[in-house]
Amino acid sequence: MPQTGQLVDPFRSFNFLVELDGIAQAGFTECSGLESTTEVTEFRQGGENTHVRKLPGKTTFSDITLKWGMTGSMELWDWRQQIVTGQVVLKNGSVVVFDLANRTEVARWNFFRAWPTKYTATTCGST
Repeated sequence: MPQTGQLVDPFRSFNFLVELDGIAQAGFTECSGLESTTEVTEFRQGGENTHVRKLPGKTTFSDITLKWGMTGSMELWDWRQQIVTGQVVLKNGSVVVFDLANRTEVARWNFFRAWPTKYTATTCGST
């Protein structure tokens, strides 16, 4: 329980920050899908029947999933609504990870020409 006069920062545990076009939009506690996979293409070189050569093939990227977010902005919701109405707006952005004190950037993943495929707002309940 915070003491009287102590500042309570509700964004402190939201260590994954999402930036769109360089502007911070929301903080999230969970992020997944920051991965890429490159297929392996195997081939045999003429006259060399005992060895298989391997070359990098097509690279694919996973969808980024962000969960348990908090924001004071409607930017992500408005972007999703543009997609729903058929206005495909592609944006560049970053997922930035901060240390536990939420002060120092420790990692950054940039994405390019992205669009939101799903948005789930929080469920509201009564106490």
